[in-house]
Order: sequence, then C-alpha cells, then structure tokens
Amino acid sequence: MNMWDERYAGNEYAYGTEPNSFLVERALKEPRGRVLSIAEGEGRNAVWLASQGFDVTSFDQSTIGVTKTLKLALHRSVVVHAFKDDMTTFEIEPNSYDMIVSIFAHTTSDIRRGLHQRVTNGLCRGGVVVLEAYTPNQIPFGTGGPKDPDLMPTTDELRTEFPGLVFEHLEEVEREVVEGTLHTGHAAVVQMVARKPL
Repeated sequence: MNMWDERYAGNEYAYGTEPNSFLVERALKEPRGRVLSIAEGEGRNAVWLASQGFDVTSFDQSTIGVTKTLKLALHRSVVVHAFKDDMTTFEIEPNSYDMIVSIFAHTTSDIRRGLHQRVTNGLCRGGVVVLEAYTPNQIPFGTGGPKDPDLMPTTDELRTEFPGLVFEHLEEVEREVVEGTLHTGHAAVVQMVARKPL
C-alpha cells in the first residue's frame, strides 16, 4: 500500500469534503466547460466543480482516493470521470481543457516542470490554470504539506514553468487554511491564475 492509500484508508476524508476556498473564488468566475483536476486526492474539489456544472476529469495515484472520489460524487449526485494515474504518466490531451486545477499537488521540481508543460499544452485557447500550493516558507508552520522545499514551488519558479501563459494572479501569501485534519492552521502558500492567450 502506498503512502497515499494509507493516508486515505479510513472512512473520514483526510482533507475534508469541502472545496479549497481559493478554487471556489476563482472557478466561479469561469464559463462552465471541461476541467481537469490533477492529484485530486479524495475528490473534494472535483465533486464541487461537478456540482457547479463543470465537466470534470480527475486523477490521483491512490486507488483508495479515486474510490472515495467516486463515492463522494455519487453521494452528491454528480458525475466525475476519476482515474488512477500519476503526475508523470497521465496523458493530458493537447488543447482539451477550459480549466486545469492544481490544489496542493506537490511533487519534485523536475516532475513538476514536465507536468506544467503538459498542463500548458492541455489548455484550450483562453483556458486557465488555477493553482494553490505550499511554499518552502510553510515548513516552519507545520500545519500541512511536505517537509522538502523541492516539493514546494515559489512564484519565481511558477513564472518560469508556465512561460506561454498570461498571469492574472500570482502571489505568495500567508493565510488560514482549514481543510480536514491534515491542512489546518496558519500557512504559507502560493496562489496562481494563469490563462492561455486566445
């Protein structure tokens, strides 16, 4: 059993069942279309997006996470196309998504650079990436996230990883994060909204 299967093995949802607040704020401004949620976990963001009328595809490397995503979608009477896959192998079809969502999808910088190139290619013209992640400044807070700074992007790194997009919002902030038992407390995050030109 991998780390994420162990984390998601209980009946409770490790990060809760409510969507990320930054995602809610930003997604509601977008026209309803095709959305991809990467490293979705147990489904809280994908299911909420589906409930708002988006056509949602998600993936996660945890079999248990995918199962719980589908269970939550059934409970909320929505459809999510959820797949077991990971950030190195999931095939993001070019020019296919109106929005791609990355919420606390932490991975090593080398994998992240390749993923973000595929994300850029996967957007339709006018499509948008909505991203929130912990920064290295999060480590001393100890309120969630990885302990390795290589897994935690900064604004400067994201700027270089999405060279073809127009940044509508990109900043590092400190805020209160309340998402289940594992993401709760004062936190240092980077938030990004970046759009593919028409």
